[in-house]
Amino acid sequence: QVQLAESGGGLVQAGGSLRLSCAASGRTFSGGAMGWFRQAPGKEREFVSSITWFSGVTDYADPVKGRFTVSRDNAKNTVYLQMNGLKPEDTAIYYCADKLSTYQRQYNYWGQGTQVTVSS
Repeated sequence: QVQLAESGGGLVQAGGSLRLSCAASGRTFSGGAMGWFRQAPGKEREFVSSITWFSGVTDYADPVKGRFTVSRDNAKNTVYLQMNGLKPEDTAIYYCADKLSTYQRQYNYWGQGTQVTVSS
């Protein structure tokens, strides 16, 4: 059973930066991918970014391209989301999620989420 723990959320002014971390405990395989999702109040959860564990292939949603960078540390089973140029519309609860294979669409494990608030 994989358990995910996010950290690094907080309150920041527009234009500022935050780095989120997601530590995966109990992960004993090298495949699959880690994704970042967010959910703003009154909105559906949306995809933000992902990275494959083995080869480090990344993907980003259009609203965050050029501002967010996802990276991983396989030795620590940890994925990071560096968020620069934050905007008030980035305010949301951010979740990390892990999937066992890059061939599947669904994610198998989810973290509890960390709040990111961007003030204008």
